[in-house]
Amino acid sequence: MRPARIIILAVAVISAGVAGLLTLQVAGGRSAPQASEPVVEREPTVNVLVAKESLPVGARLNPDTLAWAAWPQGAVVEGFITDQNRPDAMESLNGAITRMPIFNGEPVRQEKIADSSSRIMSSLLPSGKRAVATEISVATGAGGFILPNDRVDVIMVRKGQEGSYLTETVLSNVRVLAIDQQIQENEDGSKAVVGTTATLELTPDQSKVMAVAQQMAERLSLALRSIADAQEADTGAADYLLSGGDGMPVIQVIKTGAIVSGDTSATQK
Repeated sequence: MRPARIIILAVAVISAGVAGLLTLQVAGGRSAPQASEPVVEREPTVNVLVAKESLPVGARLNPDTLAWAAWPQGAVVEGFITDQNRPDAMESLNGAITRMPIFNGEPVRQEKIADSSSRIMSSLLPSGKRAVATEISVATGAGGFILPNDRVDVIMVRKGQEGSYLTETVLSNVRVLAIDQQIQENEDGSKAVVGTTATLELTPDQSKVMAVAQQMAERLSLALRSIADAQEADTGAADYLLSGGDGMPVIQVIKTGAIVSGDTSATQK
């Protein structure tokens, strides 16, 4: 090989090596691009009064069952008790009674609690409602499956003419406040004792209908309704037991359990 070609090849090899070294140096001097971390802004929070444990109907509040919990300010709705609108809530609500169940971690709302009066039943009654008791048994109380806060129909059985029997629903979809003196079902899984008295939540007119039905009936039965009916109106009642069409009181003559006559006059001879 000619010396000129050897020199040219040597120069080419050296040039390639130098170019490779320069490329490596340039690449090494550049820093790898780093992803920028997103900036997360925390929403301001407000301390909201919540239940530290699940509270059934009729439970009494105390500092051991309540706690302040940080709540997103944008998620606070009207009715929540906060350390801004009621900073002394922990002390002022000591002994208050729950009118509706409150679950663990749920904010305590004023409409779900009543004052600390020892009269628990009157605290559980909504405004304008009455508590009326009626006797029940296994046969007339849906086999003992009726529990507080269930919905029932009240069915009256009475004697008709010529020894026949008549049945009718005198109240529909009314709430059971208590069975005997239990205002909640057992939580420990034990068998409930079959009660002998059911206390119902009624309107004033429904209370009158119930009083008349208890006098007329051979037997009153409670028919358990589906829990899906809880949102339906509970105003159904046998209004004819209250008054005549013109609103005047009816004087009813009842013979062998059947209504045989009526008069809207104040007196009857």
